[in-house]
Amino acid sequence: MHLIPVGTDIMQANRETADANREAFLRNGVYAINIMSAPGAGKTSVLERTIELLKPTYRLGVIEGDLVTTFDADRIAAMGVPSYQITTGTVCHLDARMVHNSLHHFDISSLDVLFIENVGNLVCPAEFELGEDLKIMVYSTVEGAEKPKKYPLMFHEAEAVVLNKIDLLPYSGVSLDELTRNVREVNPYAPIFPVSCRTGEGLGGWIDWLKRQIDEARADRQHTISATA
Repeated sequence: MHLIPVGTDIMQANRETADANREAFLRNGVYAINIMSAPGAGKTSVLERTIELLKPTYRLGVIEGDLVTTFDADRIAAMGVPSYQITTGTVCHLDARMVHNSLHHFDISSLDVLFIENVGNLVCPAEFELGEDLKIMVYSTVEGAEKPKKYPLMFHEAEAVVLNKIDLLPYSGVSLDELTRNVREVNPYAPIFPVSCRTGEGLGGWIDWLKRQIDEARADRQHTISATA
């Protein structure tokens, strides 16, 4: 008896769509950033402060992912930035197809940077490529120092970790040193940025680093285009 596989490799299909997204971003000169975190870590607050500091320099757009409501997209739109809300229903992450479909609501050729704020979940978003250039994790310090070891995948996949709400450390019982060590055990390479969106502490270092990533990618792309022209 021979078994004939009839199932579809869901992850393979997602990778193929992610590659198509990546090509669209590259073709239009857009730097795409996937922002991931657990619910309540402060992704949208970090994004709002980041937009404030990047908006004078770059043309920005935002895709928001949530189970229901348009609250976050409305917050971004109020800042004068094009935004589109993906409501996933019961799905706990964005996938490449959702992002691909949302691009019909943007003139991405008019953007320099596209932020994709993923659904709040500490596991699933890290499993699905979106075609992004950069994966960022926002982690609230008050979530505890042990989470990097208990839920390592997102910490491992992140290319930078923003430790938000450091202004609450005195009331949380969390040691920033211990939390940083635990992140380092899971991901020895990603830069770590302790910040407070409420006070502004640490945001300068985060923004300076992010600008370097954007500008270096744009310069590399321009060099590639010039070399093949």
